[in-house]
Amino acid sequence: MLLVLMPLYSFADSILVKNSAPEVYVVKKGDTLWDISNMYLDKPWLWPQLWRTNIHITNPHLIYPGDKLRLVKNEKGETVLEVVRELAKTEIKLSPKGIKSFKTAEPIPALPWSVIKPYIENEMIMSKQAYDRYPYVLGNQEGSVRYVTNNLVLGKASRRSKKDLNIVRKQNELYDMDGNFIGLQIRHLADAKLVDADIGKQKLIKIIQAKLEVKRGDKIIPAVKNVPEEIFLSAAEVQTGYIIDDLEQHNLLGKYNVVVLDLGADQVSAGTIMGIYRQGPKIIDGKQPKYEGENNAIRSAFNRGDEISQPALKVGEVVVFKTFDIASYALITKSARVIKRGMIVAKP
Repeated sequence: MLLVLMPLYSFADSILVKNSAPEVYVVKKGDTLWDISNMYLDKPWLWPQLWRTNIHITNPHLIYPGDKLRLVKNEKGETVLEVVRELAKTEIKLSPKGIKSFKTAEPIPALPWSVIKPYIENEMIMSKQAYDRYPYVLGNQEGSVRYVTNNLVLGKASRRSKKDLNIVRKQNELYDMDGNFIGLQIRHLADAKLVDADIGKQKLIKIIQAKLEVKRGDKIIPAVKNVPEEIFLSAAEVQTGYIIDDLEQHNLLGKYNVVVLDLGADQVSAGTIMGIYRQGPKIIDGKQPKYEGENNAIRSAFNRGDEISQPALKVGEVVVFKTFDIASYALITKSARVIKRGMIVAKP
């Protein structure tokens, strides 16, 4: 049924360069691959096809500040994008101690790094069983109930205590669209370190840097060093799912908000682009058409009326940037309407 609601295309995606696309563009620091792709294409996921004549460019997802992009026609009359790239100059950096280090140019990020960085580095989805077995904060010497940077707190001991720690808190529970519990959304509160002290069954912990106030009962876990997944932009093909939550607990969402999809790492990867679709309520077609659930929308045995499913219309796009076993984080990159829980994600 869902496939019937999605737009169907019987022809291959073709590259249509925007009339407003610049004939020449010099990549700047602060640009993102997504923004540049949108500058040239209505379908930014076709970006790699614009590069098909650049045999010296092995990865069209890696472009650098200073690259000059030119729109030209190839021998077949197809519009392609050429890149003029100067040989990279290696910078030598001298530390105060006289130690030399070599610095190479960094490619521009695929997505706005300042927006997704906190979620990549700190936020996570965890099973309830895993969360429940971690030790927690008990209190401190002053009898305080909130703790910040440089405070010492007492925590329950763990069998395998690590030196570097994170203090986290359950933000909310995640449920799929059928109401099935799938995991806990976990919020990072602070970085901490274990203090060497002989105090029996508890542990003394110093809060090194608190992003939010720590409270009694907050969980203490081994420090998690989340390495960003390599992002390669590509369009979803057959995957379909739903937006089931967001990370800031807003009811109304738009561009550059982060949402949770009910699609795990076996279905999507970092860089998967999906369309967001809004399906209207079902319509009961009788003498007086009514929406399903509307007052007096009663279908009797004598006058049931036909039930009509409305098409799902595209209202935006998301790009997945972090995956878990049971769900994933995605950034809303385009929205024509307010985005809400329950909207469908599918082929863009």
